[in-house]
Amino acid sequence: MYKILVIEDETSVRQNLWELLTYEDFDVIAAENGRIGVQLAQQEIPDLVICDVMMPELDGHAVLNILRQEPTTATIPLIFLTAKSDKTDLRQGMELGADDYITKPFTRAELLAAISSRLQKQVTIHQQSEKRLDELRSSITMSLPHEMRTPLNGILGFSELLMKEANTLSRHEIRDMALFIHLSGERLHRLVQNFLLYAELEIIATDSKRINQLRSQKTIFPSMALKKIITEQAKQAERDADLHVNFQTYCCLQICETKLYKIIEELIDNALKFSESGTTIHLVSTLVSNQLIISVTDHGRGMTAAQIAELGAYRQFDRQLYEQQGLGLGLIIAKRMTELHGGELSIQSQLGEKTVVQVVLPCI
Repeated sequence: MYKILVIEDETSVRQNLWELLTYEDFDVIAAENGRIGVQLAQQEIPDLVICDVMMPELDGHAVLNILRQEPTTATIPLIFLTAKSDKTDLRQGMELGADDYITKPFTRAELLAAISSRLQKQVTIHQQSEKRLDELRSSITMSLPHEMRTPLNGILGFSELLMKEANTLSRHEIRDMALFIHLSGERLHRLVQNFLLYAELEIIATDSKRINQLRSQKTIFPSMALKKIITEQAKQAERDADLHVNFQTYCCLQICETKLYKIIEELIDNALKFSESGTTIHLVSTLVSNQLIISVTDHGRGMTAAQIAELGAYRQFDRQLYEQQGLGLGLIIAKRMTELHGGELSIQSQLGEKTVVQVVLPCI
């Protein structure tokens, strides 16, 4: 049984709505003004709100504004009842997030049709959300254990072998095992750091003060340290000959060095991971309309438009066909970090040919 909250200051209208909706087998709660309506919405969490626009204490627009700011009530569909037909009034309500308008006087059929439409849309949204959540759970279930177990198995296996066979192993064998343990530890460390960073970025995204703090920091692009990091990253992958860097611009950005380095590091890592050795990777910067544009182009696997649209944390595509490391966090970390600093990240790709990831950051 759907629960509907009716907020209406006219007693006769409120009573008629209560009787009509109760007869239609809805669970109806009613409020005589906006202030009480907000309280009931927050307490009862109805499936839908029907709200008059012109009311004492809090009008309908104020009620909607408050409900949309609270996480528990932000997604509740709201239908306005109004005697007005002025376009400005309708536009104001829609801009605040109203789902529909019914102009008084209205018929029973008009009201029930509007309610049915909004509830059905909410069901569809809920089903889509559940589908995405199931896909996320599946992706995490498939990738997280593998990503943690692989380096851990290497660390435990080779360290145990070193303890048992230390007296019989050559110095060369010991060095190789120690190197493997070290690389496995670095992989596990990167995994944990990215996991924690992603969680931190999601928290920052809900805090305007912390966002402003991020944007108050400054750095000069490019720096010698950045070039060194990029070169070393490609060298470790034994692909330093594939990487071509062309920094043509110098500017001041509202981002600290470590965050800027992280964005570019993840873009380069993604390009290295999804392209074959011997294919070129281009890193280029340009300055357009006081905005720094950083583009990373690789000639690797590529992505479909649907895959780009579904890009998210813990999301990997075609894992059953390709062996790849990581949790799918790299690009989404770069995207979120860019957005928190007032920029944009976009992806253009041709399947099997190339992928271009472009970051746009404002200069100051």
